[in-house]
Amino acid sequence: MARYAQILGGDEETWRVTALLHDFDWEIHPDLERHPMMGEPILKERGVSDEIRRAILSHADYSGVPRETPMEKALYACDELSGFLTAMAYVRPTKSIFEVQVSSVKKKMKDKAFARNVNRDDIRNGAADLGVDLDTHIATCIEAMQAEADTLGLRGAWQGDAQ
Repeated sequence: MARYAQILGGDEETWRVTALLHDFDWEIHPDLERHPMMGEPILKERGVSDEIRRAILSHADYSGVPRETPMEKALYACDELSGFLTAMAYVRPTKSIFEVQVSSVKKKMKDKAFARNVNRDDIRNGAADLGVDLDTHIATCIEAMQAEADTLGLRGAWQGDAQ
């Protein structure tokens, strides 16, 4: 999200916070009937801004909140893809995001058994709604995750590296 904030002229801190909070209630409400609608009042009570709460609601197609702002569109576009990219990194021998390539992501997207809970239509539609072609979107997200690899735990164990 921070990378798209840079690209689209958004406030990086706000976009980062939105990304971090968007699924905070999934373990409390792990179903589509309640997530994220039941989490939104909790965020409101804790003083989270209307802008962030609206973006969080809009990332769920079934919430009835349309995606209108660049931040809302970016959150939706990055949500499923970031999980997919993490899964891609985890199956690499080194468990590193640095080994994930756009071509391999597109190939794995066709494998319905791989990361089967990730909605491929959301990935494609998210890129389209953001106005970015799929290859560019995947590459942007990979690069962003590589820049945060240590924080995300996706640097991996490069063969020959002393860690």
